Amino acid sequence: MRQNPQTAGRLRPVDLARRHGLSTQAVRNYEAAGILPAAGRTPHGYRTYAPMHAYALAAFLALVPGHGHGTAASIMRAVNRDDQEEAFRIVDESHAQLLEDRRTLRAVERALGDLGPGVAPAPDGAASADGMFVGPLARKLGIRPATLRKWERAGLVTPRRDPQTGYRVYAEADVRDAQLAHQLRRGGYRLEQIAPLIAQVRAAGGLEPLAAALRDWHARLAARGRAMLAGAAELDAYLRHAHDVP
Repeated sequence: MRQNPQTAGRLRPVDLARRHGLSTQAVRNYEAAGILPAAGRTPHGYRTYAPMHAYALAAFLALVPGHGHGTAASIMRAVNRDDQEEAFRIVDESHAQLLEDRRTLRAVERALGDLGPGVAPAPDGAASADGMFVGPLARKLGIRPATLRKWERAGLVTPRRDPQTGYRVYAEADVRDAQLAHQLRRGGYRLEQIAPLIAQVRAAGGLEPLAAALRDWHARLAARGRAMLAGAAELDAYLRHAHDVP
């Protein structure tokens, strides 16, 4: 890393820590993880930090809400080893994931709009007279049959057994519940969060109870997008002050 005039001033670990409500050990841990550049040392071996470390810490803490701790750490490590192209690639991938999550949310909303009392007929041999078997349903959703069985254990779907073959048979309501579970899982919901939503759908006889969940999902995506903007501003400030980026 090139020397920068910003390093002229000295900061103690406690100076960085107090500014962000952290412990001095947290600051040392961030340095050890490569999130902060390596600290200088006094003749007696004490760590000394410079203003660029303050910019680095502010950038990392601002990146975390939008990108997550692991991704934010990867961005900072790439910047600190002067691999800005890699840092920008990681940022781009994180933005692409947010875009994909937005598309998933729209797909959920479309799925809810399309889900009615009936479900599209299954291909020949894919279902019994009044439902779908586990294999065809898994292929329809792009998941493994084992995942459907896991969802069954969690109470997300309740297929019956075919009296002749013993195979699981998913009725129209089960297919609807599996579709909803699949989309909500893609949206980041855990099984224990999905189960009560589907239970509400069953009890209410409709999909209205999911409206609140969808509003919350929209709000979380908007918050992530806003946080990414804030993180980008702090990262840009770090690059400008510590890496001479114009």
